[in-house]
Amino acid sequence: MSTKIDNLIAEFKTLTLLEAAELVSEIERVFGVDTSVSVASVGAVVSAPVAVAAEVVEEKTQFDVVLDSVPADKKIAILKIVRNVTGLGLKESKDIVDNVPKVLKESISKEESETIKKEIEAAGGKILLK
Repeated sequence: MSTKIDNLIAEFKTLTLLEAAELVSEIERVFGVDTSVSVASVGAVVSAPVAVAAEVVEEKTQFDVVLDSVPADKKIAILKIVRNVTGLGLKESKDIVDNVPKVLKESISKEESETIKKEIEAAGGKILLK
């Protein structure tokens, strides 16, 4: 397991029963999940938050936009978009389009990366979001 998960488990082990119940309620509220469990013992109540936390997956908020492929007949249209998106000059943008796969932008928001992806794909190119 990762260090982050090991640290979380260690923290869960220190919770009181009341704190564990509050944690479960908060997880249900924040993530919109139902943690209803038939409880046979107090140990099961304490382990319930651990099980719920393990199921919670962080949604990625930062993306790298990678120009994956450019058809030969679409290079000019995609070159214009690359120049617009990156703010680079004609030569630098042409180098990106000619030498795919290349990263166009790093650590940008989901909305911005989706917008770039739509523009490039509408022009005939292929984008990967990492």
